[in-house]
Amino acid sequence: LLYWAWKWYEPLTGPRKVAGSVFWGVLYGILGLEVWCLLMAPFIDPYAGEPWSRSAFGLRIFTATLIVPVFEELFIRGYLYKAGFQWGEARKTMPGRRALNHVLEAMHIQTVPPGAWSAAALITGTLFFCAGHLMIEWLAAAAYFLLLSILWIRRKEMLSCMVAHGTTNFGLALYVYLTGQWGFW
Repeated sequence: LLYWAWKWYEPLTGPRKVAGSVFWGVLYGILGLEVWCLLMAPFIDPYAGEPWSRSAFGLRIFTATLIVPVFEELFIRGYLYKAGFQWGEARKTMPGRRALNHVLEAMHIQTVPPGAWSAAALITGTLFFCAGHLMIEWLAAAAYFLLLSILWIRRKEMLSCMVAHGTTNFGLALYVYLTGQWGFW
């Protein structure tokens, strides 16, 4: 599905070098891992939950590192966030529901420049990102989405956000597996 829909997404890289995207993605991913764990810790029992088998760990780390970051970043930041941006812009010239109807009827997310942001975009993206997580993860998910939004705004491209997301998920999987604190995932 991602491959088929690729023509509708923006290029993953931006005006800067790919090596910089990877560097900043890894850096923000490590910072995101720390934010996630710090904000999750008060709400969970880290030693609750079942250990994974080796095959379950392998599958989980593969999907969490390579599939989930691409899908979530393209769908949430690449589509819903941009729809929120367009809705926020339309609300400046149209009253309430008419602005939302306008965006839904004539949505052209490709016209939203990379790195663009607004309060409506941040709120829309954060709400949808949180909706994809468990309720006890909402605070961590909201903070994490906003952290990666800063990266999106600074780098003006999706690749660094995908790398950051993948780095965080990989780091979290390793942390949970090596420490036995299954409650974090």
